[in-house]
Amino acid sequence: MADENCTEVTQFTFSGLTEHPQLKPVLFVLFLGTYALTLAGNLSLIALIRVSPQLHTPMYFFLGNLSFLDICYSSTVSPKMLLDLPTKTKAISFAGCLTQFYFYAGFATAEVYLLAAMAYDRYVAISKPLLYEVVMSPGVCMSLVAVSYLVGLLNAVVHTIALLRLSFCGPLVINNFCCNGPPLFVVASTETRLNEGLMFVFVGFNMMTTNLFILTSYACIGVAVSRMGSAASRRKACSTCASHLAAVLIFYVSATFNYMQPSSSNSLESKKIASIFYTIIVPMLNPMIYSLRNEEVKTALSSFIRRKMYF
Repeated sequence: MADENCTEVTQFTFSGLTEHPQLKPVLFVLFLGTYALTLAGNLSLIALIRVSPQLHTPMYFFLGNLSFLDICYSSTVSPKMLLDLPTKTKAISFAGCLTQFYFYAGFATAEVYLLAAMAYDRYVAISKPLLYEVVMSPGVCMSLVAVSYLVGLLNAVVHTIALLRLSFCGPLVINNFCCNGPPLFVVASTETRLNEGLMFVFVGFNMMTTNLFILTSYACIGVAVSRMGSAASRRKACSTCASHLAAVLIFYVSATFNYMQPSSSNSLESKKIASIFYTIIVPMLNPMIYSLRNEEVKTALSSFIRRKMYF
């Protein structure tokens, strides 16, 4: 049983990314540039989708929401991390830590379900092209996005409430650069089996459910593509799926590595690297993946630039 005074926590301290003075300015410039590219890339993609009539389709509606989520959950972590990098004491209040964890968990979970919804959209577009506009109606698209946000926020509520039952005492140094579940469990002074069990079950359920849905969708897409008589049609179908598959693979591998391992001080360094990847790097990569590999986006961008040049 923890001492009663252990519950009176006012702040935590992050260990941060590094304590090497020579590395701090390098990392600051690197991650500041990464965050700037994340904001610029995702905001530009959202704006392009909004002003380009040819992109007013379900696929780009989901893509715009994916960019919004990337901005949101990257912004729950990156600004605080950048402020902490040059400082010696990287403190965050208890309330601030819970708030950061809540939005971080909520937005990341919503993205998992949105990626599954995007896989379903590709399945309908390729396997049932004549019914696409009926099946993927504006109401259905809005419902899928709303469910993604709702599941994310409810998942975050469960884990945040579970964190409130923990007590913390002693040196409250979190071996990370943000408030995440596994590093918090390590510094807790009370039993964390319930929290770890909830995280394993909920994260496992979310990952397995959405993974199964995505794999099933792409299995059906593969069957539909194999039945296409035209090589050009097969190439176009594969091209529209390639960007989404790349985004799914990058996000799922890093997130699974981070959450599905048991919490221990030995694994926290590797989890820190995984956290950097999918909270900072992935949100920057997504707009590049979808822009560079998508002919419709490149065509819309060229059309927009030409309009601005002539008017």
